[in-house]
Amino acid sequence: MRRPEQPQAARALRGWAAGAAVAAIAILACLRLPAGAAEQIPPAAMKEAQEIYTQRCTTCHGPTGKGDGPVGAVLSPKPRDLGDPAWQKSVTDEHIEKIIVGGGPAVGKSPLMTASPDLSAKPDVVKALRAMVRNFAAGK
Repeated sequence: MRRPEQPQAARALRGWAAGAAVAAIAILACLRLPAGAAEQIPPAAMKEAQEIYTQRCTTCHGPTGKGDGPVGAVLSPKPRDLGDPAWQKSVTDEHIEKIIVGGGPAVGKSPLMTASPDLSAKPDVVKALRAMVRNFAAGK
């Protein structure tokens, strides 16, 4: 019995999902938190943050935070390279957390960087996401 042809959008979505799974594995494998951060962030919050990054952030910022996600390629302005050393030095942890929860408009940046207001009730997850963002600079 021959399988019916899948629409192109379904194939693309399946391909994106597979890519997201690979990105999640890469993030888990490469994640090194700053010294002392592991004690401050519960493992459940770190796991949730990794899932959120994969679901919400990878499409624009890419799996390693370089701003090279598939959707990011068509955006103007382009997504930030989260590992850029100059940017990393120019922002505080509080600033990064404000962007995570409030999106670009919360800090005077592009509204294309969407807010995640649901995370305002999850401070440990926000800290874990911030730690992930800080970790992107470790490879530079």
